[in-house]
Amino acid sequence: MVTQPTLTVLVAVMKEMITALLLFLNVTLVAGANPMMDDFSGKPEARWEFLTDQVMGGVSTGQMRFETMDGRPVAHLSGTVSTANRGGFIQFRTALKDSLSQSASGVQITVKGNGERYFVHLRTSWTLLPWQYYQAGFDTTGDWQTIQLPWSDFKASGSMLWQTPSPTSVRSLGVVAFGKDHEADLWIQSVGFY
Repeated sequence: MVTQPTLTVLVAVMKEMITALLLFLNVTLVAGANPMMDDFSGKPEARWEFLTDQVMGGVSTGQMRFETMDGRPVAHLSGTVSTANRGGFIQFRTALKDSLSQSASGVQITVKGNGERYFVHLRTSWTLLPWQYYQAGFDTTGDWQTIQLPWSDFKASGSMLWQTPSPTSVRSLGVVAFGKDHEADLWIQSVGFY
């Protein structure tokens, strides 16, 4: 039987380990007022990081580049998503520096793509394990479109999470090519919260 003092020490050690892990992973922070809307101006490479399923043994490959299109800064996510070796994603993500207001209604993203379905993944203060997130999908066309994803569109990745995320608990946002074998080619003009 674990005593109360032992349990308290274990919880404190786990918090320290999680903090150390986040520092080790060099999670970048988004600067700016609430609600956050990133148009990839300034130095977006300081705010966003790219990763693939290779962190868990997958074989998906890709890249995220910041470019200029029609005189405007954009992010370009491209690559090959493969479900081999239990993989199946490429993504770029950012951590929020400030908490969102409870009045935030959801995520807004302006995109064009290759006709594939893409996803926004949110992590919150309650998504402690790497496979925990909230997900909402959106379809793309070859034309720019602004898509609003209300909180109710975000589904929990497992039964241990609340059904929908609370705006004040959101800690990071990722744009993801996910879940099936395909070529990703997604252009993002802006992404943030409305």
